Amino acid sequence: MNHIDRRNFLKFFGAGAAATLAACKGKKVSDTTQSALSAQGKGKEKAYGAMTLRTNPNTNDRVSLLGYGMMRLPTTDGTAARESDAPIDQEQVNRLVDFALEHGVNYFDTSPAYCKGESERSTGIALSRHPRSSYYIATKLSNFNEQTWSREESIKMFENSLRQLQTDYIDYYLLHGCGMGGMEAFKSRYEANGMLEWCIEQRRRGRIRNLGFSYHGDIAVFDYLLARHDEIHWDFVQIELNYLDWEFADEINPRNTDARYLYGELKKRGIPAVIMEPLLGGRLANVPQYVVEKMKSRRPEDSVASWAFRYAGTPDGILTVLSGMTYMEHLQDNLHSYCPLQPVSKEEEDFLYDIARQIYDLELIPCNDCKYCMPCPYGVNIPAIFVHYNKVKNLGRLPRDKGDENYKKYRREYLVGQDRSVPRLRQADHCIGCGQCKPHCPQNIQIPEELHKIDAFVERLKREG
Repeated sequence: MNHIDRRNFLKFFGAGAAATLAACKGKKVSDTTQSALSAQGKGKEKAYGAMTLRTNPNTNDRVSLLGYGMMRLPTTDGTAARESDAPIDQEQVNRLVDFALEHGVNYFDTSPAYCKGESERSTGIALSRHPRSSYYIATKLSNFNEQTWSREESIKMFENSLRQLQTDYIDYYLLHGCGMGGMEAFKSRYEANGMLEWCIEQRRRGRIRNLGFSYHGDIAVFDYLLARHDEIHWDFVQIELNYLDWEFADEINPRNTDARYLYGELKKRGIPAVIMEPLLGGRLANVPQYVVEKMKSRRPEDSVASWAFRYAGTPDGILTVLSGMTYMEHLQDNLHSYCPLQPVSKEEEDFLYDIARQIYDLELIPCNDCKYCMPCPYGVNIPAIFVHYNKVKNLGRLPRDKGDENYKKYRREYLVGQDRSVPRLRQADHCIGCGQCKPHCPQNIQIPEELHKIDAFVERLKREG
């Protein structure tokens, strides 16, 4: 992968970002639109236009550019299923799915691992109320645990997905989390047990219409799988892409890979890309206030999140952009971003790359709040600790220097906010460094080390009180 130093980052993209995208070769994924759709949004008095669709060159599926990620479904206590033990609010899920379908969303992405194992069931209930031809289902072989690596257990997982989703075929099936745990884990999960060949056979039989994989972590696995494209013929690949990860993914975490490289390798081979983490776990919807003001001065009617969604949907070859939408306002805002898409201009692209550099300089912990590290055997709420730290740092209110006139105020805010966000028995000081969380982190964060740094920081704040 070509690499440029940070000093040349803005210069490089100021002259060459558009050329880089245009130079990539492969099948074109065309933009089309639904002509019959023009509905009034509920809650936002603004008319929706026609959903932008992309055509899959392998199957001619016309897929909505906005895909519904079913990993943050609403619960009966009003929170997301990943954050609560409350049951999923099926009536609300049904309303969200109905509204999404009504406004052109037709790609729904789930997994046996989402929402504590309840996402597929809930998704199946909501979608089965509509004609099967009106939507595409994406789910995954999420055999993360060694207990599910066997051929028998992996096949059982696939068959259970069909039952839970109330269907006899999967439109888009993924080998989940390729790269997590490195090459050894990949081969144990998909090759030694024959599951890759089994999935190819299911595609031949029509039980899987499109076969792909989602990539996290070890770039050697990504390159290995693409090197076998002529043999396997990947129908699509799911990657993380956003305006921060485009060039700074490996700067933030050396074990990650820039989206520019991932996208470019898929584009060269004509493999459609499904995009995850367009908001980088919400970080790109919670940018510093001065960035918000700059964005609002350019597009006053648009949300901060819409900038990231428009960016992720602009490149040629993107099939759909996934968003985990818990609340109706999330869905409505994202519909405005893609009904229809207004592509990011060259000038706006340069603006976002400048913002990316500024965000990178904040040196946040690259936690996406995916919760794959949970549960911690010692009760530590790892994602909540990182989210609170990043939020405060992102706002520029981290108490650093005792000589700062705002130090006392920021110190109190941090400590009070931490106690409100994380119960005391689940804070960083309870991490014993066992490391059981590390292999499960898609961002390859050195979790115990980061927790110990935060614990030391918090202890210093307490002493200085």
